[in-house]
Amino acid sequence: MNIAFAGLRHGHVFMLYDMVKNHKDFNIVGAFEDNQAAKETAQANGVECNFATYEDILADSKVDVVGLGGCFADRGPMAIKALQAGKHVIVDKPLCTNMEELNQIEALAKEKGKAVSCMFTMRYEKKINGLKKLVESGALGEINNVYFGGQHPLMYGRRPDWYFEKDKYGGLINDIAIHGIDILTYALGLKVSRVCSAREWNKFAQDKPDFKDSAQFMLKTENNGGVLADVSYAVPDGVEFGLPYYWQFFVWGTKGTISLAFNEEKSYYFIAGDKTPHLLEEKEPTTDYLTDFVNLVEGKKEVVLRVDEVIYATRKTLEIQQMAE
Repeated sequence: MNIAFAGLRHGHVFMLYDMVKNHKDFNIVGAFEDNQAAKETAQANGVECNFATYEDILADSKVDVVGLGGCFADRGPMAIKALQAGKHVIVDKPLCTNMEELNQIEALAKEKGKAVSCMFTMRYEKKINGLKKLVESGALGEINNVYFGGQHPLMYGRRPDWYFEKDKYGGLINDIAIHGIDILTYALGLKVSRVCSAREWNKFAQDKPDFKDSAQFMLKTENNGGVLADVSYAVPDGVEFGLPYYWQFFVWGTKGTISLAFNEEKSYYFIAGDKTPHLLEEKEPTTDYLTDFVNLVEGKKEVVLRVDEVIYATRKTLEIQQMAE
């Protein structure tokens, strides 16, 4: 498939670009970015910005797929235009920043028969797939209580300036929590029935008082369980993504409980009646998000991330964001 990139304002897009460059099923046609500083950063990352406008990409019949990585608020309108032009879309998360855009994206994907996917990389983590297997085995019983922490480093001064612009960023919960919401469904088999409460506030970026860098929320699940979460930019600079409990999950079921974090070497779970813990058997993923996207485009049934799952996670996260605001 021929792919063109548009919007090169977030570092994640270069991860996607490098993955595409080394993937046998893709040919990179080129890219577009209208911000000069971002264009220079893209060129330093080996990306050739050879399209003069985004409309040139959409009008190019050779382009099958558009990869988007611009400011968060730009992605929804760009995804809508790509779908209207008959292109498949793959986006760094979040997909969009408001419900109206999401409704249009969902309708167009169905109408045009096009694939829409996000870089929900956590579905392809071996710890998460080990957790999914454990939950599906029934060993923990029915899942009733969940806490997840998606705290990140603020890295103020190193993040793009647009992060601190409300009309470009779209909210902290929509930025980070979407990974955790996706894992609730994928690994734990839970769906959100109600957003009970949500809050965002400023604490760390004190010279940007309008930027909400702290966020917490409470959810009710369809099985009458509960979820508590924190997705604040609270991790101290320096330790950053090396934090031992980066992306942590605590899960309690009617028969057992487990805690895990991505950076811990081993994870353990406890079963009622057993005095000693059990080692979580991590499960290597059978694919990656880009190969999975190819399978989605080709209409294969065995895919890890479907379009409706991307829409669902985005919708629920936007509902939480709206409650916080």
